[in-house]
Amino acid sequence: MSLNRSEKQAVIDEVTGLAAKAQTLVMAEYRGITVADMTKLRSQARGLGVTLSVLKNTLARRAMAGSPFAVVADQMTGPLIYGFSVDAVAAAKVVSDFAKTNDKLVIRGGAFAGKTLDVNGIKQLASIPSKEVLLAQICGLLMSPISRTAVVLGALAAKKGAGDAPAAEEAVPEAVAA
Repeated sequence: MSLNRSEKQAVIDEVTGLAAKAQTLVMAEYRGITVADMTKLRSQARGLGVTLSVLKNTLARRAMAGSPFAVVADQMTGPLIYGFSVDAVAAAKVVSDFAKTNDKLVIRGGAFAGKTLDVNGIKQLASIPSKEVLLAQICGLLMSPISRTAVVLGALAAKKGAGDAPAAEEAVPEAVAA
């Protein structure tokens, strides 16, 4: 079904908006994937805040002309699904994880921060932990010295308290006897 001029412009505007907000673009060829598998991929993507779109390549090129993703315009050929994400690793993670279980989804490339990524670049980007995991790791590193100090001080207090405890017990019976 062909689109008229205003519908094409609406698609271009929508993709331009997605590209303006996104940090990462991942492109994958979806030839031969069943509708059920595509629905599963889309639901996984939605859960991580990734927008997946099947677009005409000419409209995608026009929409990304002024964005940092224009560097991959020459790779936009064939049946592609475009994954946009605000999180730097989310799109790469969703597409890469799905491609591991479904051999019909072939990662073609992408872009991050105005630089072209090949298949290995997408896989490396997907292997980076999410922002929440990285923040938790930083908190753990910051808390480690504090918790170790607290454990040592607690052990010293217990040792010192154990040494004072018999003296306190001996003092109680003498006071009761008096």
